[in-house]
Amino acid sequence: MLIELIRKKIETCGKKRSQISRDTGINEAALSRIVYGGSCKAETVDILLKYFGLKVVEKHQEGKKKEVKHGKHGKRPER
Repeated sequence: MLIELIRKKIETCGKKRSQISRDTGINEAALSRIVYGGSCKAETVDILLKYFGLKVVEKHQEGKKKEVKHGKHGKRPER
């Protein structure tokens, strides 16, 4: 999902990949891989999210609580 968003931003931002590469320090080949459906390192995703002014926000569904399981069988470990 994030990589798809970044791919669209690269394609629609109005800048050439060579300019994005110079601005971010990310190798142009890595940007090409993203555009053509490949993957990249988490560090590259982080740099590009910042570059395009995007941030990841965790969305909670209303009325649902996160379930936290402990140990192998979902029980809290004894102390």
